[in-house]
Amino acid sequence: MDFRVLGPVEAHRGGLRIPLSGSKVHTVLAALLLAKGRVVSDSRLNFLLWGWEPPATSGAQIYTYMSRLRKLLGDEVRIERRPPGYRLQAPNSAVDLLEFERLDRLGRAALAQRRHREAGALLAEALGHWRGTALANVTEHLADAELPQLEEARMHTLENRIEADLALGRHEELTAELTGLVARHPLREKLRAQLMTALYRSGRQSDALQSYYEGRSLLADQLGIDPGEALGATYAAVLKGTRGPGPGGATRPTREVPAGPVAPSTLPPCVERLAGRDAEIRTLRTQLADSVAGRGPRHLLVTGMAGVGKTALAVHVAHAAAGDFPDGRLFAELSDAHGRPRRPHDVLVALLRDLGEPLEDGDTTPEGGERGDRRQCEDLVRLLRARTAGRQLLVVLDGAAEGRLLDPLLAGLQGAVVLITGRTRLTQVIGARTTALAPLGSSAAHDLLAAVTGRARLAAEPDATRELLGHCGGLPLALRIAGSRLLARPFWPVARLAQRMAAPENRLRELSYGGMDVGAALLPSLYALPSPARSVLVRLAGMGAEPFPAHRAAGVLGTTEATAEQWLEQLVDGALLDLCGVDLMGRPFYRFHELVLLFAAGLPAAARTGPRSPATR
Repeated sequence: MDFRVLGPVEAHRGGLRIPLSGSKVHTVLAALLLAKGRVVSDSRLNFLLWGWEPPATSGAQIYTYMSRLRKLLGDEVRIERRPPGYRLQAPNSAVDLLEFERLDRLGRAALAQRRHREAGALLAEALGHWRGTALANVTEHLADAELPQLEEARMHTLENRIEADLALGRHEELTAELTGLVARHPLREKLRAQLMTALYRSGRQSDALQSYYEGRSLLADQLGIDPGEALGATYAAVLKGTRGPGPGGATRPTREVPAGPVAPSTLPPCVERLAGRDAEIRTLRTQLADSVAGRGPRHLLVTGMAGVGKTALAVHVAHAAAGDFPDGRLFAELSDAHGRPRRPHDVLVALLRDLGEPLEDGDTTPEGGERGDRRQCEDLVRLLRARTAGRQLLVVLDGAAEGRLLDPLLAGLQGAVVLITGRTRLTQVIGARTTALAPLGSSAAHDLLAAVTGRARLAAEPDATRELLGHCGGLPLALRIAGSRLLARPFWPVARLAQRMAAPENRLRELSYGGMDVGAALLPSLYALPSPARSVLVRLAGMGAEPFPAHRAAGVLGTTEATAEQWLEQLVDGALLDLCGVDLMGRPFYRFHELVLLFAAGLPAAARTGPRSPATR
């Protein structure tokens, strides 16, 4: 069986397309495929099929669609009822999205190791799986929810393929393609920088500069911002005549020559400008410089509540500090998509492979048993320490949840500078410098929303914009979701979204779009708490968003002030409660973010208990 979602949703058997009638059946199949073997809940299917107003018979209709799909797809595909929803299992089937993602991973790895010819071929093959606009025959609700992230993935792959082709000297044949791409995506700065590079290397310096001026004008007019560092650096290089083989240089594809150790970079794409984070960027840049010069610790922490922008800040600073780390910059996720911690063994293997270590299968498969796992982890730590010794290397460890899980990673990275992000305080990382991120102030929040939607649109509705900003509480994730929803609906007035978010019981539901979800982002913080602390969170949520002292919390909880303060500190350490000041006696005051209050108030009983941690299973 062959499934396709990168275009119209289709199913093929033996090279023949299986007839699937109606957008609802296509939507159900696409939702199951996009879940990649996970359960899609009934409530999620309701929303993807009918939006916020499903019919009274929605359950029966979903059952009918599932039955129809089972008959059409046959025995080689299992569609199982798994409360609270359905799951599709097709182990012997091909899915174009999965193949696209596999080839993209291989291509990015090859690009990081400067195997440009191999990278270009892999990335071009990945793009070949696209057959037009993805999810072309599903409901608008599914398209709105999933298409933005699919399209963004395609654009990143395209940019990486162009980067590989530029490295091979194919600038002349790229010029026409890039001209069309920049016309269709005029605000995408990386494409414009690549066009400028191709034009300059083709002997067209004036055209390259003109492209920059056009881009700078568009960014100022539509978003009110200046070009980012990467585009600005390309402009400066073109002006100075240093942008790779120039007019007098080679115009034919260059031959790739092995060139000794490669400086890998596996950082995600950079957010060109972070609204309201100038002070934090300067602080981290200074701290990184101190670390390199031996004037400060080699471990830096960025902490804050879910959705506050820790990863974006760390990645931005890591890109900006490239010159300080000539031996490479690595990025490793310490949590999976559901916020569960990854095993140190798996992260060590990923880092070693990023550094070009040719690990055999036996090196990467856990031996089994606590002693065998520990011994193999120690071997990997020693190998990583040897591979990083004497190298000026920056490693970003993203999403740390528990300090003890960091120990083997930091032991293996003794020679590197390590930038760690996490919701918790991570006091176990001795001597580290910590940058704590708070939600954005009103001006910076407005700048971030305007960067997504455009300033003119917000200026036309100042009152509705203020209301919308208030509903987002300065949380960058919430602002990006709201901005993305407005961007996808150009005919919506800002007031429409502000009105939909006005009712507290609807707000978190509205703050979910295109793979971004404020409620889902907060769940790992909840599950990291011990079960009694979750109950404390829910009980205290009734106190509202005003600052309160520990003795008021003690009254609500029916306990002593000292005990209440211990519970409050657990919530502070878990980034679900803010310590906002002290009174004249030095006693602390606490405050909940409004979106955390709404999250806690809406938790079902099962979520308040949550899954057990790996240590208790």
